[in-house]
This record gives sequence, structure tokens and C-alpha cells, in this order.
Amino acid sequence: MSATDKRKQSLYFPETMLQEIQKEAARLDRSLSWIVQRCVKIGLADIRRLPSVNDIPEAGDDAQAS
Repeated sequence: MSATDKRKQSLYFPETMLQEIQKEAARLDRSLSWIVQRCVKIGLADIRRLPSVNDIPEAGDDAQAS
């Protein structure tokens, strides 16, 4: 994706999270979009360390392997 790509996406946040984002946007004098983009950029490495759905063994897997 190029730096000039301006595709739009609707995102829905819980009310309390949206209020926190709005408060930080006002504090930093930035847009909500900028705040969310920075949060993703900063937190993406942590998110990538989370196990995927396919990495989590199901409850019966251990019993079947024995």
C-alpha cells in the first residue's frame, strides 16, 4: 500500500475506548485516525506475538494424542 492510499474503513470501538482515543487526540492535537494509526504501528509487534486461532490446542487434543 502506498503512502498516498486514502481508503476508508469504518471501525467500531467500545464507548470507553473511544473516549480515551478522543482524549489523547485532543491532548496531542491530532486526528482520531492519526491516534489509531500510531497505536497500531506501536503495538503491532505485540499483536503479532499473540497465538493465532490455529495455534491454540483444543480441549480434546491432548487426550487424542495419548
